[in-house]
Amino acid sequence: MEKMNQALEKMKMIVGMEVDEEQQEEESSSSFAFMDDFNRNCTLSTKQRLYGFAICFVAGLTCTLLSMLVFFNPIKFGMTFTMGNLLSLGSTAFLIGPKRQVTMMLDPVRIYATALYLASMIIALFCALYVHNKLLTLLAIILEFGALIWYSLSYIPFARSMVSKVMVACFDTEF
Repeated sequence: MEKMNQALEKMKMIVGMEVDEEQQEEESSSSFAFMDDFNRNCTLSTKQRLYGFAICFVAGLTCTLLSMLVFFNPIKFGMTFTMGNLLSLGSTAFLIGPKRQVTMMLDPVRIYATALYLASMIIALFCALYVHNKLLTLLAIILEFGALIWYSLSYIPFARSMVSKVMVACFDTEF
């Protein structure tokens, strides 16, 4: 039981759930922003965070996998694939908290990848729900999938530069 508690404490430190006293005093003296209030009011235990993450992630993965069943109907595919991505993206907010999630998404290293990913989801939903054009929806889903990969690579050090170099090497026309 002692080892399990130690492992749980290490996990809390890794995902940033432990806040030292100086940070708490600094946050209470700062101006009340929306995300600060939201974080204060949404305190979850470690077990609740893990359950929330697991449920949200499994629901997102299920939506994404179910979207493959309706692949030949791009409108239904676009809706389920995008909802799966949104649920999967939201699942990480359970682990690290919504404020830290937004802060990480708006980090200068990945701000463009985040903007492209969120814009591609909006475009895919717009094409599926309002335009009802199968070709545009399919193109939007391809854009969304590429943006998802680029966004995911932004969390791995040097992954985007490596992929860029490989793509240039593969498609270079000079001999």
